[in-house]
Amino acid sequence: MRVTLLKSKLHRAVVTGASLDYAGSISLPSDLIKRAGLLEYEKVLVANVASGARFETYVISGCDGEVTLNGAAARLGQAGDRLIVMAWAEFDEAEAASFHPKVVLVDANNRAGD
Repeated sequence: MRVTLLKSKLHRAVVTGASLDYAGSISLPSDLIKRAGLLEYEKVLVANVASGARFETYVISGCDGEVTLNGAAARLGQAGDRLIVMAWAEFDEAEAASFHPKVVLVDANNRAGD
């Protein structure tokens, strides 16, 4: 049997901007991408703490300290909203028994605070 577990999470990143005319995705600082063990173009589930909106998109590298909602996702948040960005992975039972996700707590300036 295989199970899907949380692989990594950025907790409470702050939206700094939105770009409706962009092709799509969420832009995240490269240092946060690396700390969370995310890959560029990896599928993520994003939860907006302010509105309750949840949506799937993919990660691209952006500028330091900036979290930008792009394309259709730009309609699902605004500057100042806090986001939870989650990635998932599949494991067999033996792998799952010892796996622990990477959780990165993010401060008000989009810096790792863990």
